[in-house]
Parts: sequence; C-alpha cells; structure tokens
Amino acid sequence: MSHYDFKSQRLWVEQDIAERIAIPCDRAQANYLLNVLRMEEGDPMLVFNGRDGEWRVEVRPMGRKKCALIPLEQTRQQPDPSASDLHYLFAPLKSARIDYMAQKAVEMGASRLRPVFTQHTQERHPKLDKMRANVIEAAEQCGILAIPDVTEPVTIGRLLADWEDDDEGRHIIFCDEGELGKNPLAILDTIRGEGNTVPPLAVLIGPEGGFSAEEREMLRASSFVTPIPLGPRILRADTAAVAALAIVQAVLGDWADR
Repeated sequence: MSHYDFKSQRLWVEQDIAERIAIPCDRAQANYLLNVLRMEEGDPMLVFNGRDGEWRVEVRPMGRKKCALIPLEQTRQQPDPSASDLHYLFAPLKSARIDYMAQKAVEMGASRLRPVFTQHTQERHPKLDKMRANVIEAAEQCGILAIPDVTEPVTIGRLLADWEDDDEGRHIIFCDEGELGKNPLAILDTIRGEGNTVPPLAVLIGPEGGFSAEEREMLRASSFVTPIPLGPRILRADTAAVAALAIVQAVLGDWADR
C-alpha cells in the first residue's frame, strides 16, 4: 500500500467523489463530525468510497445538525482490485467475537468475508448488516481504500460442491487441527505455481468445536484445498483467524518475497 496520512480522520461515504462537488453528510455522519469530533468550518479530513480513491476534504457545517464535505484534492488513487484478492471463509461466532473477527480480517487484508455453516457452528443467524458496518469501520481506521464484500452464508457442503464453478482457480487454505507437527510455512510454499506465481486464495477457519470428521474428510479430498496447522495449542476461532491470515500474508501475500 502506498504511503498515507495516519493522523487525519477518515470517513467512508457512499456518494461519488469529485473535486469541489459537495458531499452531503447523513444525520449520523453529521453528528459524528460536528458533535463527537467537534469539527468546524474548514477543518480537513479524508474520505473514500471504494471507487474513487482517497480525497482530502474540508468540513462545511450547515447549521447545528447538518454539514457537507468539499473535496479539495485526491491523495491516493484507487488501487487495482487484484492487488488484494484474499477471501476469508469462517464459521460465524456469537456476539462481540464475530465483530472482532470481521475487523481483524479486514485489517489483515481480506477482500471478501463469507460466513460458512459447519456442523459445529455456534451462530446460525449472523447479522450481516452489523458485519458490514464493522468492515467499514475497520477500513476507515486502517487506511484501506476498498470495502471488502460480505456475502450471504453458505453450508460447507454447498461451498465445496460449487467451488470450482463459482470461484475457478482459487485455492482454499484450511486450518486443520489434525495437521500438528508440520511446518505451515513449508506447506504454503507448495501452493506456488510455475514461475513462482500465487493463485487467488481463500482462508477457511472453522468453529470453536472444530470441523467434524466428515467435514475434514470432504476438505482433504478436494484438490483445491490445502490443510495447514496453526501450532500445538488450541486457538479460539477469532485468534486463529489473525494467526492464519498473518501466515498466509507472510508466505504468499502482502509480505511475501516475490
């Protein structure tokens, strides 16, 4: 990612962004800017919408409860979507832990979040709107310009049955507690193709109770799936998410020696 301003406030907006074309803030945004951040006429901040790059804007209050943002200059161009193409597949968790997991997946570079129902999944009715709100908040805080997709849940059986038709060429890395003692870094290196190329990737994290024996058998029988261990300790699912994404980014992603 190119250099960006760590200190300025950042805000995601739905509207198109163009120089000197005012962006009206909705009630929640106006309240946040005027009453929480105490921003005043002419105060600078950054905005992005996932399409038009990042822009420096100035705040223009319109009374006590309304304001607009005036784009002054583009600070970063919108990156090529293929530059970050890592899908995160996960068994939904309950309460605040799924909020944490969604935020950390975005911070670690996931471009799509897809809930997957397994035999031991705890939460069968994940709140997708809340998850999307957490995705946006994480993007605002960590300098990301693209907003990761949050897709509808799917069962693990349907995911695997449709995978090669729906997402041809993408390889699933699944965190398997049965792979203890093996080196995940060496296993990940085997995914590279000719010329050291890396295929599109997805990381799959199971539920707190782990994958069932039948699910592990289905996963290990699929040619587009590679199992890796995450060490000798049992990790909570939200911890496993951060650990797995960090390992994948180190060997095959953002931090890899290409």
